[in-house]
Amino acid sequence: MLVWFSVTPIGTGSAGVSGEVARALRAVEATGVRATTEASGTLLEGTWDECMAALRAAGDAVLEVAPRVSFVCKFDMRTDKPGQTGEDKMASLRRARMEPS
Repeated sequence: MLVWFSVTPIGTGSAGVSGEVARALRAVEATGVRATTEASGTLLEGTWDECMAALRAAGDAVLEVAPRVSFVCKFDMRTDKPGQTGEDKMASLRRARMEPS
């Protein structure tokens, strides 16, 4: 299962969110779930329970320093390709880009 998410702390009194987001990412890392972060979010790779635990950890970490947290999440669940990783999907896209239109 793949879960892409973005977390936004609310009510901190600051327009900057990097400190709170870093807390969330440290909490995700502590769960042991494979995670890849880019500029606008993080991709989790694991089981439903592992990914939900990582999301919960991220939210709890932000709530330690902000009164509210908002998530945007996208879930990719497949039964035809169990264990498919984010890199697997990117490799498929790279192959497709090399094919003539």
